[in-house]
Formats: sequence, C-alpha cells, structure tokens
Amino acid sequence: MIFKRLLCFIAGSFVLVSNAFSQKIIMEETTTGINFKAGNQLLMTYQTAKSEVPEGVKAEFSKSGFIHPLLSPSGQVLTRIQPPDHYHHYGIWGPWTKTTIEGREVDFWNLGDGKGRVDFEKIISQKTNSKYSELVVRQNHMDLLAPKGPQLALEEDLAIRVWNKAGDRYMVDYSTTISTPLKSSVMLEAYRYGGGIGFRATEDWDHTNSTILTSEGNDRKTADGTFAKWLIVQGESSAPGGQSGILFLSHPKNRSHPEPIRVWPEDSNEGKENVFLGFCPIRHESWEILPGKKYTLHYRMIVYDGNMTADDAEEFWNAFSKN
Repeated sequence: MIFKRLLCFIAGSFVLVSNAFSQKIIMEETTTGINFKAGNQLLMTYQTAKSEVPEGVKAEFSKSGFIHPLLSPSGQVLTRIQPPDHYHHYGIWGPWTKTTIEGREVDFWNLGDGKGRVDFEKIISQKTNSKYSELVVRQNHMDLLAPKGPQLALEEDLAIRVWNKAGDRYMVDYSTTISTPLKSSVMLEAYRYGGGIGFRATEDWDHTNSTILTSEGNDRKTADGTFAKWLIVQGESSAPGGQSGILFLSHPKNRSHPEPIRVWPEDSNEGKENVFLGFCPIRHESWEILPGKKYTLHYRMIVYDGNMTADDAEEFWNAFSKN
C-alpha cells in the first residue's frame, strides 16, 4: 500500500484504486496535437504539428512528435521545449544520435546539423475505455544525407497510454517499437545520448531546488552512466505540497535492463536550468537494427505532486515489471 493506494492487476491490466475520485481520461484533437485531459484539466499534449522556432533560430530546429506540455496533477508544467541552450530539446522524446546507415553517420537528435530528424507521420489508432485513453502514432526517422535525397531510415510506432487520474498521481505508459524499411541494417552506435526516453525539465529547476534518485541509490552527482530500474526527479513547484515530479520506470524486458542512464551533472549549462535525464539503452553498447525485425522498449511515468520515496518507486516498478 502506498499512502492508502493499492496497485493491483486484474486480467493483466493495471488498475489504480484510490480514496480520491478517479477521473476518466479523454483525448481531444486540435490543429497542433492530441490533448489528454481529465475532465477539463489538461494533463499532457502529444504534438503532431511542427513547432515554430523563435525568431532568428534555424528552421531545422522546428519539430513534431514529442510530449509537451506534461503537467502534474495540480497543473504544474514539468517539461520544456527549445531552451536557448539546446534548441533541439523537446520535452519528452527519444531520437537516436550517433547512427550509422549505409556507411554514413546520421544524427536524428541534433537537428541543427541537418543530418537527420524525427517527426510525426500519422495517427495509427486511438482508444478510450473506462481505465485509460491510448494514442498510437507513427514517427518517421529521416536520413537527410542519403545520396538520392532524404530517405526513411527507421519507422517508429509510439504508443502513449494515459491511465485515469487519481488524486495527486497519474500514470503514463510510453512504448516505442522501431524497425527499418531498408535492405541493410541500421547501427545505433554506443553514445551517451539517444533513444529510449529523454526528459528536459522546466526551466524553474536546477540542482539547488530539485533532486534525482535512482533504484541503485545514485543521485545527481553519481548517477550518470550507471544502470537503473527507475529514476525519480522532483523539484520545487506551486503544488499544495510544495513540489512535483516524475518517476520513470524501465521495463525488465527492455534492452540492457537495468538500463543505462544519462543525467546532467550539477555544472551542466553553467549550473542553470539544467535538469535533463533519460534512459539510454545504447549508452555503453551499440545496437544493430536488422531489416524485417521489430524492437520494442517499454517505459512508464508516474506523474505526481508531493513526494515520491524509494519505497514508493520500488512498489510501482514491481507492479510495472509484472506486465
């Protein structure tokens, strides 16, 4: 039991039972994205349209196919896009960085280099029931350096499932399946950034007012490059309890689980607005994507106001690991 909340599995489905009233999640389609709402309250948006860039910034930095904003149950915005220090950072997203395609080095992460990019292509399915709303989309990873012009190098089917909101916590499943339509393999080279799931936090957080904790007991000073089942990031906010955060969970069936992580150290970005972290399955070992095969990574986020303890996180991960 976590603060009188019981996690249970019924017929393989996760149900969150709470003393608080459970609010059904609905999806709302706009000209720029898909909103997930609990009643009239926005919880998160998946962006389908390319975001405009600030004046004077290269057009290559415009992008679609990411989550922003992601809000806490009390409405605190936890994500950020296009920070001046890294215009290619987009809330919650996961492009691959150092990639070899037909002998060429292609970068889907650093948009300004003009080597590759990842964007929303189409909606595959939408579903709402009494427990959750789920969106499945196709995201195209385009190789911009191909000799005959831009070519599709990786197809990604991203499933985003938002479970009914209950009190000061709600849950998001983020599952990505990649494959290549090419006749040759795509090599995702070992690198500290890339794929999995990345998170650029609100500009209000830095190392003075936020904390990071991993399943192995590492904090911001020691976590980078280590392995973890889960990550907690939380910081000061205007929520009633004074703070909000996200618990990121990696599924045990994921590649390289417990999974390698990237965490910015305290001195990153001159110590200002410097909260970035993510699971990075190719951090220490390259990954070959073979033609005709599909590869899936499952993550879960518990978005909350208040405090998340290590014991809470372990219980949430134990429940997730049984799926």
